[in-house]
Amino acid sequence: MMSKNLFKPDKANGEKETFDTLLKRKNVSIERILSPPDTATEITQQPYDEWVCVLQGSARLEMADEHINLHRGDNALIPAHTPHRVLTTSHQPHCIWLAVHIL
Repeated sequence: MMSKNLFKPDKANGEKETFDTLLKRKNVSIERILSPPDTATEITQQPYDEWVCVLQGSARLEMADEHINLHRGDNALIPAHTPHRVLTTSHQPHCIWLAVHIL
């Protein structure tokens, strides 16, 4: 079994988010997401619930017309079919997320 450190690397290399799948099973997928500073995404909806937790840094989300500030240790549940997007992410430190997709 390979082990990974959730905090390494701790800085984005480039201008795009990186997604590392840590675990994938029949009904669940767990990802580590590393966001460069000022990440902003398009509005998206997905057919499954997603739980996100900020491990490092901070982020601002828009979810169903509500703005949510997340800091280290904060988490949020994004219910299936809920419009959401990232509005911005921190500079120092870069934002590291843990995302659990409940399929």
